[in-house]
Amino acid sequence: MKNIDASNVVLLMLRLGVGAVMLAHGINHIFGGGKIEGTGRWFASLGVKPGRLHAWLASITEIIGGVLLLLGLLMPLGAAAVVGVMLVAWITNHRGNGFFIFRPGEGWEYVMILTLTGVALGVLGAGEWSLDHHLDIFDPPEAEGLLIVLAAGGGGALALLALCWRPPAKDPKPAP
Repeated sequence: MKNIDASNVVLLMLRLGVGAVMLAHGINHIFGGGKIEGTGRWFASLGVKPGRLHAWLASITEIIGGVLLLLGLLMPLGAAAVVGVMLVAWITNHRGNGFFIFRPGEGWEYVMILTLTGVALGVLGAGEWSLDHHLDIFDPPEAEGLLIVLAAGGGGALALLALCWRPPAKDPKPAP
């Protein structure tokens, strides 16, 4: 029996896990609960406007990024999708709520882990059990992958926030 390289097993597990999470989130934003209309209203309430447009952009990015991770195809781009969506979520919704996700308002531990995992996958690549390996692209991406993740994921998130995010005004505290 051929030896199984542990790093390929771990990369497969990691990208399948994160890919499934991203795919599920994208599908849920479109079809679950309040559907895309509710997601759009939620985005608008966070100050990301127009809410419906950004709900679609985020959902499609999650779905495409999730599929790319599941297939191990164009790994730095799939990883950039994770990083971009998670950075926007971190900044607009989670950063002021403390560390722990189970605290009121949902803390930032979950989005931090997904962001860092996206960066790691963008640099390490999909492993030998992937389309990238079989097509001989981004195998492994290393520095090129890091640049793509930082530019597309990080840069895209920062551009979106600069152009489209206007945090809601906080209620002034009543005078004593």
